[in-house]
Amino acid sequence: MSGYDNNNTGALFKNDKKQSDRHPDYNGSCEVNGVEMWMSAWLKTSAAGKKFMSFSFNPKEVQANKSQPSQAPVNNFDEDGDIPFS
Repeated sequence: MSGYDNNNTGALFKNDKKQSDRHPDYNGSCEVNGVEMWMSAWLKTSAAGKKFMSFSFNPKEVQANKSQPSQAPVNNFDEDGDIPFS
Protein backbone atom coordinates (compact mmCIF):
# COMPACT_ATOMS: atom_id res chain seq x y z
CA MET A 1 0.00 0.00 0.00
CA SER A 2 2.78 2.43 -0.79
CA GLY A 3 0.27 4.59 -2.68
CA TYR A 4 -1.72 5.40 0.49
CA ASP A 5 -1.86 9.13 1.28
CA ASN A 6 -1.30 9.83 5.01
CA ASN A 7 -1.61 13.59 4.55
CA ASN A 8 -3.89 15.30 7.08
CA THR A 9 -4.33 12.13 9.14
CA GLY A 10 -3.00 10.95 12.48
CA ALA A 11 -3.59 8.79 15.53
CA LEU A 12 -3.57 9.36 19.30
CA PHE A 13 -2.95 6.73 21.96
CA LYS A 14 -3.51 6.83 25.72
CA ASN A 15 -0.30 7.87 27.49
CA ASP A 16 0.44 4.96 29.84
CA LYS A 17 3.64 6.67 31.05
CA LYS A 18 1.97 9.85 32.37
CA GLN A 19 3.60 10.83 35.69
CA SER A 20 2.23 14.34 36.30
CA ASP A 21 -0.70 16.57 35.29
CA ARG A 22 1.59 18.40 32.88
CA HIS A 23 2.20 15.25 30.82
CA PRO A 24 -0.31 14.68 28.00
CA ASP A 25 -3.20 12.25 28.48
CA TYR A 26 -2.76 11.10 24.86
CA ASN A 27 0.12 11.26 22.39
CA GLY A 28 0.76 10.15 18.84
CA SER A 29 1.69 11.46 15.44
CA CYS A 30 0.12 12.92 12.33
CA GLU A 31 0.98 14.41 8.97
CA VAL A 32 -0.27 17.90 8.12
CA ASN A 33 0.41 19.37 4.67
CA GLY A 34 3.21 16.84 4.15
CA VAL A 35 4.94 17.61 7.49
CA GLU A 36 5.20 14.81 10.06
CA MET A 37 4.20 16.05 13.52
CA TRP A 38 4.10 14.78 17.11
CA MET A 39 0.66 15.24 18.69
CA SER A 40 -0.18 15.60 22.37
CA ALA A 41 -3.63 15.97 23.92
CA TRP A 42 -4.91 16.80 27.40
CA LEU A 43 -8.40 16.11 28.74
CA LYS A 44 -9.72 19.29 30.36
CA THR A 45 -12.93 20.73 31.80
CA SER A 46 -14.06 24.28 31.01
CA ALA A 47 -15.28 26.75 33.63
CA ALA A 48 -18.83 25.89 32.49
CA GLY A 49 -18.19 22.21 33.19
CA LYS A 50 -17.90 21.04 29.56
CA LYS A 51 -15.20 18.46 28.85
CA PHE A 52 -12.82 19.11 25.95
CA MET A 53 -9.40 18.16 24.58
CA SER A 54 -6.50 20.56 24.25
CA PHE A 55 -3.94 19.74 21.53
CA SER A 56 -0.28 20.49 20.86
CA PHE A 57 1.57 19.83 17.59
CA ASN A 58 5.36 19.81 17.15
CA PRO A 59 7.26 18.97 13.95
CA LYS A 60 9.16 15.69 14.28
CA GLU A 61 12.19 17.18 12.52
CA VAL A 62 12.65 19.90 15.17
CA GLN A 63 12.90 17.39 18.04
CA ALA A 64 15.39 15.25 16.10
CA ASN A 65 17.63 18.30 15.57
CA LYS A 66 17.58 19.33 19.26
CA SER A 67 20.06 16.59 20.10
CA GLN A 68 22.56 17.92 17.54
CA PRO A 69 24.36 21.26 17.91
CA SER A 70 22.88 23.80 15.52
CA GLN A 71 26.10 25.75 14.98
CA ALA A 72 29.82 25.71 15.66
CA PRO A 73 30.97 26.94 19.10
CA VAL A 74 31.60 30.67 19.32
CA ASN A 75 35.24 31.74 19.73
CA ASN A 76 35.36 34.50 22.36
CA PHE A 77 39.00 35.41 21.63
CA ASP A 78 40.16 38.07 19.21
CA GLU A 79 42.87 37.42 16.58
CA ASP A 80 45.69 38.13 19.10
CA GLY A 81 44.36 35.53 21.50
CA ASP A 82 43.24 38.18 24.02
CA ILE A 83 39.98 37.86 25.91
CA PRO A 84 37.62 40.58 24.58
CA PHE A 85 36.58 41.74 28.07
CA SER A 86 38.41 42.70 31.24
